[in-house]
Amino acid sequence: MGKLAVRALRAVLVMVLAGTAFVQALMVWTLASGNDPEDGSLPLTSLRVITILGMVSVQVAGVCVWRLVAMVRRGTVFSHAAFRYVDGVIGAIVGAALAWFAVTAVNAPGQRDDPGVTVIMAGVGVAILGVALIVLVLRMLLAQAVARDVEAARMQAELDEVI
Repeated sequence: MGKLAVRALRAVLVMVLAGTAFVQALMVWTLASGNDPEDGSLPLTSLRVITILGMVSVQVAGVCVWRLVAMVRRGTVFSHAAFRYVDGVIGAIVGAALAWFAVTAVNAPGQRDDPGVTVIMAGVGVAILGVALIVLVLRMLLAQAVARDVEAARMQAELDEVI
């Protein structure tokens, strides 16, 4: 992975982490101050709490990706330590899907006249879970690569003994 790609990815991650922290702070401030302009059409308090929790999943994924990029730069990504961060990304994506399903459930009563919106929102949640499954498949590929790397190191050690 080139230095430019790493720097660009890290810049994006910093912006995402700063943006999510800013949104969380605004939502917590609104909830804590009691200045919620809720007019009764939507349960905004529930949506704000769900959004805060959804932002946490984005932040967890961002930190895990940051750590994985650092491992790539050091050449240590094909190790058992990487699994912790990949599992963190998978968990964060599942958490984001659950937050999306919660938003769908909160929004559903307001969509009685047009239930297609709720179905589409549920479909988006399933798509988010699909991304988690894709990352799970990539985790399995990482496991195979780590196993092959360990096997290659063992074979190299045996070859060194013979020589």
